[in-house]
Amino acid sequence: MKRDLFGEEHQIFRDALARWLQSEVVPYQETWREEGIVPREVWRKAGEQGFLCPWLEEEHGGPGGDFLHSVVVIEELAKVYESGFAVSLHSDIVVPYIHEFGSDEQKKRWLPGCASGELITAIAMTEPGTGSDLAAIRTTARKEGDEYVLDGSKTFISNGALCDLCIVAAKTGGPDANPHQSISLFVVEADRKGFIKGQRLKKMGMASQDTAELSFDGCRVPAENLLGMEGGGFLMLMKKLQQERLVVGVAAQAGARQVLDDAMVYVKEREAFGRPIGKFQNTQFKMAEVATEVEVGQAFLDAVLKGHVAGDYLVKECSMSKLWHSEMLGRVVDTCLQFYGGYGYMLEYPISRAYMDARVQRIYAGTNEIMKVIIAKQMGL
Repeated sequence: MKRDLFGEEHQIFRDALARWLQSEVVPYQETWREEGIVPREVWRKAGEQGFLCPWLEEEHGGPGGDFLHSVVVIEELAKVYESGFAVSLHSDIVVPYIHEFGSDEQKKRWLPGCASGELITAIAMTEPGTGSDLAAIRTTARKEGDEYVLDGSKTFISNGALCDLCIVAAKTGGPDANPHQSISLFVVEADRKGFIKGQRLKKMGMASQDTAELSFDGCRVPAENLLGMEGGGFLMLMKKLQQERLVVGVAAQAGARQVLDDAMVYVKEREAFGRPIGKFQNTQFKMAEVATEVEVGQAFLDAVLKGHVAGDYLVKECSMSKLWHSEMLGRVVDTCLQFYGGYGYMLEYPISRAYMDARVQRIYAGTNEIMKVIIAKQMGL
């Protein structure tokens, strides 16, 4: 079906990005996977071209586009199976916290560098004993004069090794405080004493994305690094998680479509028993099933995107997208991999890496079980 989301400027942006990815990303993907990290200079090159924070206003050093430009970035990265270059995490999940909740001084200090690639960002919510239950975090921040002192540990932090800025969720209330009113967010620069970047974690998928453990040992940050109001962190997180979950939906949908497109080419070329496997009824039925899922998924996603760009409250729908699209991606990749036979199990084939990359979509940004809880609550249950 023809999509009506994008205008001419988005298509120009898409074409430029696609060319850039072919020259600056694709030739180096294997090296990045082996090293487990995307080089810092690639971030700066992306920033120079306006591919980071493309929605950010020119007054803040951005290109002046909109969120649909970010959707284009996510889709084009999926087309080249690049899961480790965490552009959407930086541009569409972390930086929006500074953009919406930061003071004028904070915006002036940090946003231009975020757009240029000079400042790479991360967000630290998850802890060793706390995943989707944000109210149970144990990292603390106590006020001492005109500073806050942070203590605690975070894990599974994407961009953890590269980050120059990290938004850290910490408790500022006492042990008896309401957990939903005692979480605050702090922007912590990587060179702060007591901010310790631990080991990079080895993962099943997303091999080129650096994921690290972080710890804060008496890490002092000035009071002006508090984002928004003290105790307002939980509400800020809840507000921004709508877009985070939609980003997962966009990535899952784009990934499923690319896997389907490549599988279509493969089943027409690969032969068994003297004819292409695409001529067998089982292949045709399976491909018809996954193609239907991809098309249905695109229609729902585009409807949600239109509402999100318009500023609609879509917590339920974005949670549905994260839940359904990540599950759909898993089904599509698994079905398509089977057509490749033994080759589908080989890492040199993108389908193999797509299979491993897909699994985490059902876990991060809130597990799919949590999505069901949110959806049910939004339904009034």
